Amino acid sequence: MEELITAGRVNVNGEVAHVGQSVAPGDRIKVNGKLVHLKFSNRLPRVIIYHKPEGEIVSRDDPDRRPTVFTSLPKMSGGRWVAVGRLDFNTSGLLLFTTSGDLANRLMHPRYNLVREYAVRILGELPDDARQRLLAGIELDDGPAQFATFQEAGGEGANHWYRVSLFEGRNREVRRMFEAVGVVVSRLMRVRYGPFILPPNLKRGHVLELKELEVQKLAAEFGMEDPAPGRPLRKPRQR
Repeated sequence: MEELITAGRVNVNGEVAHVGQSVAPGDRIKVNGKLVHLKFSNRLPRVIIYHKPEGEIVSRDDPDRRPTVFTSLPKMSGGRWVAVGRLDFNTSGLLLFTTSGDLANRLMHPRYNLVREYAVRILGELPDDARQRLLAGIELDDGPAQFATFQEAGGEGANHWYRVSLFEGRNREVRRMFEAVGVVVSRLMRVRYGPFILPPNLKRGHVLELKELEVQKLAAEFGMEDPAPGRPLRKPRQR
């Protein structure tokens, strides 16, 4: 399709189209002089919260054939679930999925500065100087990292729980930060992502779907007042 557009053989409302141009219902689109029709959908995207258990990967393809989160999600026809970020194989907790790639990208974009909060269990004691380093910032292989908040969360014996938060989601970042100060993480669970908090009654491996009004509010908050705006010009469906 891009070759046709570049060659000037696609026309929108009497004008030559350009690559990446959006079209909306009511636009007259011609390819090689013939009128074609695009199918539009005004349906809201779907958004679900998934309580990921440990031992699942956030990928559809895995050469080791490990269990994947996508087998636990509601089945769809004519669409697919898009993951908002990832959790590693041994991390549990809150994962968001949506049918809108645009909404997923917005929820992951750094400009929105969404907080990620985790419950962390470590083995042994955490020295005060290590805690201060984690709050002040430490250097990892892929750049500096620091926690925005760091709170005690109980624990007995050799196991101690903490609640930590940060505003990015690099690969295994929380675990690597603790490892950098000589501490081993024995369990890690994400309990919050931006405005979403893991529901306490949502069991592992189960999903909770947002209601339409909740999705409308979410779309508006992230600059998608019209959740089904004009679509990029792609290969049309001829009649």
